[in-house]
Amino acid sequence: VQLQASGGGLVQPGGSLRLSCAASGNILSLNAINVMGWYRQAPGKQRELVAQITRGGVTHYADSVKGRFTISRDNAKNTVYLQMNSLKPEDTAVYVCNAQWEYWGQETLVTVSS
Repeated sequence: VQLQASGGGLVQPGGSLRLSCAASGNILSLNAINVMGWYRQAPGKQRELVAQITRGGVTHYADSVKGRFTISRDNAKNTVYLQMNSLKPEDTAVYVCNAQWEYWGQETLVTVSS
């Protein structure tokens, strides 16, 4: 399974960004993916879970992003999205998507700065 992420960039505080991560590969492996999520790692900090979603739509968020970030998923497209609103400088980090705690996408940088 390969994960292709997109959508990072530079945004001002209070702004929004949307990350996408599309999974591709063997159909049996894709169908076996239940949980997809986003992690991030800020400079000097450990990688942390931002949000995750099951195939059935059950979500979990880090306390720091609750009410600001929304994770969603299109199972037909094997794609997970992270809508990030009201971004803060402390959201600056390298974001990476994950599938089933096994597959990792490439890193995408999100910078929140004025």
